[in-house]
Amino acid sequence: MATNKKSAQLIFWGMVLFFLGLITGLLIPAMTNQRMGLSAHLEGILNGLFLMLLGLIWPKIKCPSRMLNLIYLLVLYAGFANFAAVLLAGFTGAGKMMPIAGGAKGAPALELVISFLLVSLTIAIIAAAVLLLYGLYQTAFEATE
Repeated sequence: MATNKKSAQLIFWGMVLFFLGLITGLLIPAMTNQRMGLSAHLEGILNGLFLMLLGLIWPKIKCPSRMLNLIYLLVLYAGFANFAAVLLAGFTGAGKMMPIAGGAKGAPALELVISFLLVSLTIAIIAAAVLLLYGLYQTAFEATE
């Protein structure tokens, strides 16, 4: 039963993030760095789709319940932190860690927040991906009797 609840919650939070990504697309003209705004729009859409897809396959992941809970928290954090970091950079023009999207150096406190979000979400999503691969491997290659 807990698996079905987490699955439904991932789909819900994915739709929330997808919706926020859509709204962000409308706000791009008001942003200081519109290229970063487009990136935030795409991050919301793609991370939302990822969470919804993960919700759909959630029952197929074979892991201990504590590991599933950890994966759940990691992917939610990574998805929303990614969106928030890029959205913040879009509105402020900061984001020196994202030079391809035109991020410039902003106020030190702002750069600290954006950098923390980017580094921590990277660690979170890589850890979640490794755990997901383990759980999906268990499902795909378990002995059938």
